[in-house]
Amino acid sequence: MPLPSMLTRLTPLLFVLLWSTGFIGAKYGLPYAEPLSFLAIRYVLVIGLMTLLALAMRAPWPAKPREALHIGVTGLLVHAVYLGGVFMSIHRGLPAGISALVVGMQPLLTGALAGLLLGERVSARQWSGLALGFGGVALVVGSKASVDGAAADALAHMLIPAVAALLGITAGTLYQKRFCPRFDLRTGSVLQFLPSLALTALVASQTESMAIQWTGDFVFALLWLVLVLSIGAISLLNLLIRSGSAVNVASLFYLTPPTTALIAWAMFGETLSPLALAGMAVAVSGVWLARKG
Repeated sequence: MPLPSMLTRLTPLLFVLLWSTGFIGAKYGLPYAEPLSFLAIRYVLVIGLMTLLALAMRAPWPAKPREALHIGVTGLLVHAVYLGGVFMSIHRGLPAGISALVVGMQPLLTGALAGLLLGERVSARQWSGLALGFGGVALVVGSKASVDGAAADALAHMLIPAVAALLGITAGTLYQKRFCPRFDLRTGSVLQFLPSLALTALVASQTESMAIQWTGDFVFALLWLVLVLSIGAISLLNLLIRSGSAVNVASLFYLTPPTTALIAWAMFGETLSPLALAGMAVAVSGVWLARKG
């Protein structure tokens, strides 16, 4: 198989692996910083690195202000809303694996809206796969509530930011596919993270102490999230949105919960019940159906 073709086939799997480590990086660094303060520092570093890279390589900037505006909106949805919600849910005590599962319902929302907003045809097989994936996610979240005996109000307190993250990543993916599917990844990253930094820093300044404990663990988590997630995984996501249908791209998010859960089990000892493991198997089967459709 030619190398470019092999790399194309491996891109979705590499994206899933890298994206899944983002939940782990959040859990690893959050003991030393509040969630939005953590993200604000992350955005500053990403903007600095990508600006230097764009200038050094003379990367093209959008020709029209409207194009830059569309890219900025996707950044607010995919970074400020999505990442802010994920970090806040984990900070409030929701396990990394469960956070990934809530956000993993994105494919169902994307499938429901892709036909209406993008004109994409969603086949019966894809709908079956999306519904199966949703059922798998529901099994895992339900098992969490029953096993831990979490009170409804406490569970809601942890879940609300994760649901906001779900809505943000869904809206951001659809918006980017419709209004700005193609842009330079170097300058586009700068334009995506600038408004995200402005909003995140503003909210953090009003709701958090913004105190940081600069431990070795925190620095490692920060650098991992900047280099591997914000630059590596986001670039892969932009490439996937550019080249694939919204439903196919979204279906990959069903694979992040089991991947995240396995990593969380290995690193933090997070465990899942047999019902949760069965739910993950159902979700993976749903991905296969959706992508084959």
